[in-house]
Amino acid sequence: MRRVLVDYARKQQRIRRGGTQKRVSLDEVLLVAPERTDELLAVHGALSRLEKLDPRQGRIVELRYFGGLTMDETAEVLHVSSKTVMREWNIAKAWLYGELKERQGDDARGMEQGEGAI
Repeated sequence: MRRVLVDYARKQQRIRRGGTQKRVSLDEVLLVAPERTDELLAVHGALSRLEKLDPRQGRIVELRYFGGLTMDETAEVLHVSSKTVMREWNIAKAWLYGELKERQGDDARGMEQGEGAI
């Protein structure tokens, strides 16, 4: 699911910058809102860096953010306890917020106020 969303966001970026436009199905349009493509690509980049530091935290974020899994579902997929997932999720969110704030500047402020998905 992550790859589908990131590929779609990249495609939107190319179109916005003068690429050729083509018809897309309503399902594809609803996948990622065009105004959120920058955020999605920033999260993808930060998540890639997190995966290099801690693969399990990266997988937890991927399952929760891109897959929409609950804490319990994520714990079941990873064969760990829900408390472990919650702890790792909180650490990963804090790290990603810091990473996005550092690279995106004030654009990460919406995440701080609860407007972002992470």
